[in-house]
Amino acid sequence: MLDITLTVFYTFIALGTLVTFHEFGHFWVARRCGVRVEQFSIGFGKALFKWHDKQGTEFIFAILPLGGYVRMLDERAGDVPPEDVSFAFNRKSPLQRLAIISAGPIANFLLAGMIFWFMFLGGERGLLPVIGEIKPASIAQQSGFESGMKIVDIAGNPTDSWGSVSRELFDYIGTSGNIPFSVTYPDSAIRYELLVPVVDWLVSEEAPMPLRTLGISPPFVLDALSISRVVEGAAGDRAGLLANDQLLAVNDVAITSVSAFIDQVSDSTGESLKLSVERLNEEGAVSNLEIYATPESVLREGRQVGQLGVQLSSSVTYPESLITEIEYGPISALPRAFQEVVDNCIFVVKSVGKLVSGNLSPKNLSGPITIAKVAGDTARSGIDNFIRFVAILSIMLGVMNLMPIPVLDGGHIVFILVEVIKGSPVSERIQLVGYKAGFAMLISLMIFATFNDLMRPF
Repeated sequence: MLDITLTVFYTFIALGTLVTFHEFGHFWVARRCGVRVEQFSIGFGKALFKWHDKQGTEFIFAILPLGGYVRMLDERAGDVPPEDVSFAFNRKSPLQRLAIISAGPIANFLLAGMIFWFMFLGGERGLLPVIGEIKPASIAQQSGFESGMKIVDIAGNPTDSWGSVSRELFDYIGTSGNIPFSVTYPDSAIRYELLVPVVDWLVSEEAPMPLRTLGISPPFVLDALSISRVVEGAAGDRAGLLANDQLLAVNDVAITSVSAFIDQVSDSTGESLKLSVERLNEEGAVSNLEIYATPESVLREGRQVGQLGVQLSSSVTYPESLITEIEYGPISALPRAFQEVVDNCIFVVKSVGKLVSGNLSPKNLSGPITIAKVAGDTARSGIDNFIRFVAILSIMLGVMNLMPIPVLDGGHIVFILVEVIKGSPVSERIQLVGYKAGFAMLISLMIFATFNDLMRPF
């Protein structure tokens, strides 16, 4: 119950902050363009409290801070006294209206930039893309990858960290052909080209993991593998596994790799596994247990695999020689923060494009339940992770609002641009039809995304 309460709390904090910045962007620019703002609401439903400022704007904080709005004086929404017509939104120039509409998403990007700037003031750590473990019979092994190789670039795009490797590989999801890698051996500058053949790569997979699919991972030492959550009624729950249990060995063989443990469970459908577990009781005493669990069979990617129904949390140590650290000052952190915002914007746009084109499974579309879960999980894992999640969610909100769908900011922008091109406003009838179609589309997407949420094992 406490976990649910905290998850709801952090979800409201995240969404409330983003909505406030988004709507304040509209509000601030509208005021500077001479538009009268009648209401500024954070949240929906019953107002918890409200007040008016000197310019007559009613500020509302409602009971459900999952959205908001800024209502401006507009002749299309009702009669406007002749003396107030000059303050109406629809009477402003196309450029002014464009600035007001765009200000919301821009505010989200600025918020993300401020968060990244603040985070980069503490420095940035990365991990050089040197290959450690290679899964036997994997695509990587068949393509000639070897432990100790360093991935220098993919298709000519430099890869200076494992994060950049993952970003480059994302572009190949849903494609067929060869992924061209450039690699070097230790203490050598000679580059070797390796081609990884793929066919409709990960096109139907939910939450695709390119590195794991290739079968490569960085070198590390597994310090601990723990269970963060046990699904009620699942195989792990029936066997007696509990959250916070630390997994030490399987069938008396020490666990040294998370992926190897997952693969062993997947390949053990209907077979009893002897799990060596370390458990901390309420008094703080440690006990070592032997628990026998039989993975239940589930259908995944067209084949039956074993599943315990637990979520894992790992702690690993990477070689110090592969860790890079960059320090930033208040000035140098600015372009780095800007680059991070741009990179994440591009990633979101590419993701949407892959969903629309069918190169990314629609099962990856997430709704409010997943957002709430991630908000809670990141908050519990540390304030830095939660703040970064808020920044990324802010970018997603900004990009999604710029989509050319009526009722979204992007739809309004399209109508204004059409007005500029044709020299007269788009007819109210066409706008109304567009708004209805856009609203229906958004509701359909929300229902589908929520259905995806409910189908995921939380």
